[in-house]
Amino acid sequence: MKLTHLGHACLLVEAGARLLVDPGTLSDFDGVRELDAVLVTHQHPDHLDVARVAALMAANPHASLVVDADTAATVAGLPSHVVVEPGDRLRFGESTVDVLGGLHAAVYGDVPGCTNAGYLVDEGAFFHPGDSFLVPPSDVDVLAVAVDGPWLKLAEAVDYVRAVDPRVAVPMHEGETTDPAKYCGMLAAFAPQTRRLVRGTSTDVRR
Repeated sequence: MKLTHLGHACLLVEAGARLLVDPGTLSDFDGVRELDAVLVTHQHPDHLDVARVAALMAANPHASLVVDADTAATVAGLPSHVVVEPGDRLRFGESTVDVLGGLHAAVYGDVPGCTNAGYLVDEGAFFHPGDSFLVPPSDVDVLAVAVDGPWLKLAEAVDYVRAVDPRVAVPMHEGETTDPAKYCGMLAAFAPQTRRLVRGTSTDVRR
């Protein structure tokens, strides 16, 4: 499996299919082609740039756009999309995608959240939790983990990696910090399986 970090929470996953997760405003995904699916975890702009995704889907006419329930209204103007809920299983090419999750992690107190879909690829080969600390019910080989945001502190990211216990933890959600290397380095200090991806470079993360 190959991963390409395209900025913030956006990752291109190349396994049995080409899957792009969370193409948002802080990411560089416009030139990606030959996609099988575009997976959106939730409606926030840093995970979904609607205008640019419309152009992306036009350039990838065979790709499916997959969104959570609350995002459906946001993409209503696009030609077509698939709305998923936790428990759904999708297949793209030779890859399976299981939908896990529920709600976005709490930002503060009783501020209402939105739905958030986590995507488990190929029965645990890779997991993108969106903006959540959801622990999948089965083993995960490669975990994407947020390191910055108004809904988390770094200690929670460390606890999350330890709870999931993946072979590799890939830092993401760093687009709004001025020093992403520092955040990634601090995560690695407490979670040694951390592996920072070079933005825009495809990396083989197989065993």
